[in-house]
This record gives sequence, structure tokens and C-alpha cells, in this order.
Amino acid sequence: MFTLVNIQNFIKQHHKSYRLLYYSDKIFARDCSKMSNSKKSVYVTRPDVAAIGLDILKKEFDVSVWYKQEPVPREELLKQIPGKSALFCALTEKIDSEVITRAGPQLKCIATISVGYEHIDLEACKKLGIRVGYTPDVLTDATAELTMALLLATSRRLFEANRDVYSGGWKPWSPNYMCGQGLKGSQVGLFGFGRIGQEIASRLLPFKPKKITYTARNQQPEVAKKVRASYATFEEMVSESDVIIVCCALTPSTKEIFDKSAFKKMKRNCVFINTARGGIVDQKALHEALKEKQIMAAGLDVTTPEPLPINDPLLKLNNVVILPHIGSADIDTRIQMSHVTALNILAALKGEKMVAEVQL
Repeated sequence: MFTLVNIQNFIKQHHKSYRLLYYSDKIFARDCSKMSNSKKSVYVTRPDVAAIGLDILKKEFDVSVWYKQEPVPREELLKQIPGKSALFCALTEKIDSEVITRAGPQLKCIATISVGYEHIDLEACKKLGIRVGYTPDVLTDATAELTMALLLATSRRLFEANRDVYSGGWKPWSPNYMCGQGLKGSQVGLFGFGRIGQEIASRLLPFKPKKITYTARNQQPEVAKKVRASYATFEEMVSESDVIIVCCALTPSTKEIFDKSAFKKMKRNCVFINTARGGIVDQKALHEALKEKQIMAAGLDVTTPEPLPINDPLLKLNNVVILPHIGSADIDTRIQMSHVTALNILAALKGEKMVAEVQL
């Protein structure tokens, strides 16, 4: 077994071309003899990101790219990451301490083409001085638009009605057929009031809701006033809202906060929308609430896991609309996301201010 003394002696024998890397209770030695004069390198985990990002990186660095239009296998990521200066990744990759330490001490930046960064081990990045970039602003409008589309499709039962057209379920007019819930006169609760939550609120106003409330860690009265929203506690929002929209980050405090207890407190006519992260919801509890008609319907752009297995019990219910995580799937938005991710890497490797950096 190697000890610290063994490794230090090894380094002395090799003219100090090796460098020690400490993380947790482990000690790593990495050959740094060729790093100072070599061109910095970047690994990109997807070949199908907008070309603008790849073009920026290729002008400055050696860029290697996973060649398939699917998530890079973990084994391949672990194989390719050693020696890289930066990593261009997506939500589909788990960037944990094993990946980070496998890269070596020259890894200076991890940039994700997403607004969320829960797939990255931030503690390991902080300990090792690795900067983390993300894309918080460019997908705000696209996600807010998708949220409104999903809300309307769910509350007015559009997918269910569409299926009837093709299955023969469309019958002559009747007063109760496919009746859903309108937004006019409703009370809408936003769980989360960041950029996306605020944009959703502004888009709700033309539908003339009776009241818009928001639940967040910090009250923002000035911002809320602009969209005629008011603060509510989680308990108030859950029990009083006709529509609940989840638009917050996934954190330890929000993980599965919408559990069996929360759904039991909701109105029976409540429409539940989640375009944030699947992990914020206890999915088994949601299934039970929908099946037992404790709430009227749910619209989900995010689930756990993703993709959702075709035999998942949620897919057997008529009162749920599920989309394959397409909140930011707007062409211009995806171009901007690639652009910002590349600019974050460029800035980090030049020691400059990133466009959007996670504060560690």
C-alpha cells in the first residue's frame, strides 16, 4: 500500500514532475511534466450541441467529443476525462468525485449546458478549486412558455380530448364532455419565484386569475408587485391554490417536498404542474393522488427517472400529461445555451469572469 511518504519519495525520484492531489481521505499523484507547454484540452459529452459552442472551443483548445447522439457512457467518460482542462457536460452525466479526481489537477472548469447543476459534486469542485459554469438566463422565456402550454393542455384536458378524436371516443355534444378548469378567477400558487417563476407569473396575468401567490425562501415584494403576486407560506399555497406550478431548484430542502401529506391538503380541483425537477415530487404519492382523485390533474415536463419507463403507472392515468423534459427545447434557446457554455469554459481557462458561474 502506498503511503504519503512513499508517494513523496516517488515524486523526488522523478524530478518533481508529479504533483499531489488531495481529496477526502485519498491522495493522488499525477504526471504534470508535459502540462505546462501543452495546449489545453476540453472534453464535450455530446456531439449534437449547437455548433457555435464547439466552434468557439476549437479555435482555442484541443477538443474531443463523444461521437454518439446519446449520453456518454460512464465508462467512456472516465476513460476520456484524464488530462482534460475543462468538461462541457449535460444533465445526463453524473459528475461526481470519481470523475473529478480521475481528470487530474489540471481540470479547471466544469460547464454544464443547463440551468440546473445538481448532477455536479459542488463540494468536490470547491475543495479542488474547479470553477463551475451553467446557463441560468438564456432558457427562462422558453421554459416559461412551455409551462403555460403544459398548464393549458392539462387544465383543459387537451391531450385526453385529442386521443378521443383518433380512438372513436368523440361523441355528439354533451354539456359535461371534456370539461376542464379555466384559469380565469382561479388562485395560482408558484413554488419558486426566481427568473422562471416571475416570467410565468407575467404570462398568467392575461388569463385573469383571481390571485397569484408565490412561495420562496426570500420574499420579494417589489418584484411580486409588478405581477400582482403576494407571498404565501407553503401550507397556504398547498391548501388554497386551484393551480400549483413548481418552478424552483432541486435542493436538499425541496427534495420530495410534494409528498403524500402535501397532496392530501390540496383541493380536489387542483391542477399540479412541474417544469422544474422530478426529484421535487414524491412520484408515488403523486400517482396515488391522481388515481384517487385527490387532485384533478397533473402536467409534468420532468419525472424521476428520465426517460420514464413505458410501464410506469403514471402513464396509465388519463388525468396526467407528461412531456419528455422539453422546457428549453426552443431552437434559439439551445443555440444560446451552447454559446454560453463555451464562453464559460473560455473565460475559466483564461482566468477571466465567466458569463454565469456557480458560487461555490
